[in-house]
Amino acid sequence: MRGVAGTLVAAVTVVSVGTGSVAADGGAPEPSAAVAEADLVPGVAPGPGQPWQIDTPDQRLAPKVYTPSAEEDAVEPKAAAPGTYDLIEYVPLSDAAAKVSCSKLTGPYQRQIEQWLKLKVDGKQSVSDCKAVRKFQKQYGIKPAIGFAGPVTWYQMMLLSAKKDPNAGKNCPVRSYRVACVDLNRQVTWVQKAGKVIYGPVQMRSGRKGYATRAGWHTVYWRHKNHWSTLYNSPMPYAQFFDGGQAFHAVYGSIYTTIGSWGCVNLKLGDAKKLWSVLKKGDKVYVWGHRTGT
Repeated sequence: MRGVAGTLVAAVTVVSVGTGSVAADGGAPEPSAAVAEADLVPGVAPGPGQPWQIDTPDQRLAPKVYTPSAEEDAVEPKAAAPGTYDLIEYVPLSDAAAKVSCSKLTGPYQRQIEQWLKLKVDGKQSVSDCKAVRKFQKQYGIKPAIGFAGPVTWYQMMLLSAKKDPNAGKNCPVRSYRVACVDLNRQVTWVQKAGKVIYGPVQMRSGRKGYATRAGWHTVYWRHKNHWSTLYNSPMPYAQFFDGGQAFHAVYGSIYTTIGSWGCVNLKLGDAKKLWSVLKKGDKVYVWGHRTGT
């Protein structure tokens, strides 16, 4: 079964492609005849004379679907390890080693956080910036609260901006039926029906540069509670596929990263489990915006 997981497990294998072969670690393909789409692997160019695809095969191709047995569906995915989703801001080693009380370093979300806090938006860390960020981090339990403008801090700000009325900007179409709304700009998702929010908003992690979660209308076409990605050798609990190999699913790791997923909408386990009970096969999904850095 093909699927897109949030974490790539490094492996070097050789996959037959036409009459030649290609290394799954990104090596160039040997001269060969036409390459069958099903034989392609991520990051590998098609054969001679074949154009690059907009999306890699794992994103475009749907997994092999089947109807899980009642016994299989009765098995709940394993719990996440304690502390998996804690609000820990991974700060630069120099700050951590020196145990600084206020970081002088510019974080990856410096400009966005400055804008949210209504500070001078110049993308540079200042003493006043650090104090304002530290205050926010302390208020919302983000550790270490040293004013470093990282993804955990930014994610909390985006969730707060969406809490009261996630569709205030009218970006997600209102319909009489359920629509799962995926906001790539703020990295939040929710489900609404007839204008009423019935799930979320919750934080999520979408696709990275080159593996973006595709925008537009989609449909939940297959659900697999205990899905395992053979492509990335990684679990995809509560997977709900909506476009090719892209799906909502939980990850057993932090979603607060500067690098996105391989195309899927990654969720915390509890959020993915609840979404599983809300969405059904045939429900609509609407995706818009751009993840920072993509």
